[in-house]
Amino acid sequence: MDLTNFLSLAILVLAASAVSWDATPFNPASVPLAVRSPYLSAWLPQGAGTPLNGAWPQFWTGSILGWAGYIRVDGDTYTFLGDPVVAGAKSAVQKSLEFTSTQSIFVMTAGPVDINVNFLSPVEPTDLLRQSIPFSYLALSAVSNDGGSHNVSVYTDISAEWVSGDDSLTVNWTTTTGNILTHQVMLENQELFTEHSDHIQQGAAYYSTLNSSSVTYQTGQDAVVRAQFINNGVLANTEDPNFRAVSDNWPVFAFAHDLGIVSTIATAPVIYTVGHVRDPAIQYIVANDVYQPRSVYFWSAYSSVADLISDFVVDYSAALGRAQAFDQKVQSDASAISSNYANVVALSVRQAFGALELTLSKNSDGSWNTDDILMFLKEISSDGNVNTVDVIMPAWPVLLYTNPTLGKYLLLGLLEYQATGQYPNAWAAHDLGSSYPNATGHNAGNDEAMPLEECGNMLIMVLSYTQKSNDVSLITQYTDLLNQWTGYLVAEALIPANQISTDDFAGALANQTNLAIKGVIGIQAMSVISSILGNAVDQQNYSSIVQRYVPQILDYATSSDGLHLTLNYGNESSWGLSYNLYADKLLGTNVFPESVYDMQTAWYATVVNTYGVPLDTRHTYTKSDWELWTAAIMTNTTTRDIFIDSVYQYAADGESHQPLGDWYETLNGAVDGFRARPVVGGHFALLAL
Repeated sequence: MDLTNFLSLAILVLAASAVSWDATPFNPASVPLAVRSPYLSAWLPQGAGTPLNGAWPQFWTGSILGWAGYIRVDGDTYTFLGDPVVAGAKSAVQKSLEFTSTQSIFVMTAGPVDINVNFLSPVEPTDLLRQSIPFSYLALSAVSNDGGSHNVSVYTDISAEWVSGDDSLTVNWTTTTGNILTHQVMLENQELFTEHSDHIQQGAAYYSTLNSSSVTYQTGQDAVVRAQFINNGVLANTEDPNFRAVSDNWPVFAFAHDLGIVSTIATAPVIYTVGHVRDPAIQYIVANDVYQPRSVYFWSAYSSVADLISDFVVDYSAALGRAQAFDQKVQSDASAISSNYANVVALSVRQAFGALELTLSKNSDGSWNTDDILMFLKEISSDGNVNTVDVIMPAWPVLLYTNPTLGKYLLLGLLEYQATGQYPNAWAAHDLGSSYPNATGHNAGNDEAMPLEECGNMLIMVLSYTQKSNDVSLITQYTDLLNQWTGYLVAEALIPANQISTDDFAGALANQTNLAIKGVIGIQAMSVISSILGNAVDQQNYSSIVQRYVPQILDYATSSDGLHLTLNYGNESSWGLSYNLYADKLLGTNVFPESVYDMQTAWYATVVNTYGVPLDTRHTYTKSDWELWTAAIMTNTTTRDIFIDSVYQYAADGESHQPLGDWYETLNGAVDGFRARPVVGGHFALLAL
């Protein structure tokens, strides 16, 4: 990196930090608030410095999710959450923001009282039940900041925008009282397995809190309900009977808590939970073109949503402890690489897991089949496909790091479907269905064709799962499929045809070096799989093919000056991120000599722009996942850290207001079209090795 780029980076760091509050570790473009599933995904669009009460929370698409919060101090009311416009309220002042892997914590000053606002979206990858729960927490506590004592009450509400992408549709609602107070809101006319603007048109949103004598509730028009609290400090314990459209006098569902006298000792937190539940959640193609309805895994332990909410609300303290332990582990492990790396992965965790849903089926007698667990991933923001193989692949490192078994459950749906023989192509399928949550396959074989890409991906992921878990079930049960895909690679990997790769937005290209790299590593992966299975003949056969192919690939793909690999064979002036070499390190296959890694490491240090190394010479954009995959294969820490620091700079530059986009310009940090995608799980590439 030249001096000009170093100076530009320093200036951008200063500009991005120019906000009025303390930010730890930095101010991200969008702050995750409640992010647990493709349909429970609420974010604060912060941009260059929007406070918690400076904008409405948004769904990952950018549509508004009404979520308002007030605090009343000695008769004066302050807004701390959302952007409601109701007479009589002042604005609290944001004092600080901190985010971890699972939490976003704001401190807002409301006159003589500070309110701590903690959004906790648990990430519990080793506990399938808890990980499957599509609910998140909001915890509020207050403390005097002037040494005095003050009378304090707090208020929050959600709108019906949480249940539809079309605000003209009619919703209905109920409020359940008892030990737990719960507002439930849902579309009057449900559409099974159907989205509108990426919002599911099925199921219900739930907003809950523990009941007590200090709690009041109310449903009704937004301005009316909010004014009730602003003027009185309590709600009316009434329910609006007039079901109507989301945008018709904007119905909201509110709670208020009287905290009593608040002094210099922080109050015990008031806990709210917000969630979205639908059942069935997924339809999945099984043998004979039959569609199987599947439910979210938590139903195996709960007979009703009310029972789930009861447990979830009272579990907050324990959930917070588990979250803090998880946060600390990620922070500690990633900090051993660098502080900037730790900051990037912390921002990535909730986004990666927020695209996933764990499911199970029912037995013929109606009981839950807990032996039939499949996990589904929505290709958020790009195509909306189900279990897209070349989206799972970049996200794969976060699963290997947190719990490889989750990776198995993602791959199983793809393997089981193709093992039925319904998919007609000789190569691995691109995905399980064109439109989430419909995992209905591609029996016509008309999915997006990425033959080399997906065959290599599946073989690499299956072997890496087997190595990390010591579980041979996948390679034992699906040996024929794996051999079939390896056969395709043997025929096609040496001289790649005019195909697209996972970077399909860059277009098709013949003789892509990176595809050849993936293909030959995929063949070697099958050699290792064959060895594990005790098949010495196949092991030796595949290994000998790799030994023949690698020197030829390097001959075709190395520039004549010997300084770098080319983007495609014979294109001397071209180059690209050879991120597919990462799989060679991950699997320990040693397909490519160390001199190749040294060569690429030296080359990339000479072609760095302000925000990183371009994806290839066709464009100036890059991908953050591939930047950090490439960082993981660098042979010196200086070049490794150039990649890491570039992604950190992009994440912290304040130039965007949307959930982290993985595709961006290396010259100015502008986002190129993606947001909130789970591929940020690839930021864990260095931790998965």
